[in-house]
Amino acid sequence: MLRWIIIFLVIAIIAAIFGFGGIAEGAADIAKIIFYIFLVLLVLSLLSRLFRR
Repeated sequence: MLRWIIIFLVIAIIAAIFGFGGIAEGAADIAKIIFYIFLVLLVLSLLSRLFRR
């Protein structure tokens, strides 16, 4: 699952780069949301992996 979170985080960052540059305002908003969602999921996944060991 950690692998999927990292993959989607990279996709969100790429979408954010294109969106934040002014190409599309709607894409920027969506990219921000996706970025923060997957950032939270990454942190939760890392914490759960830490506590399982």
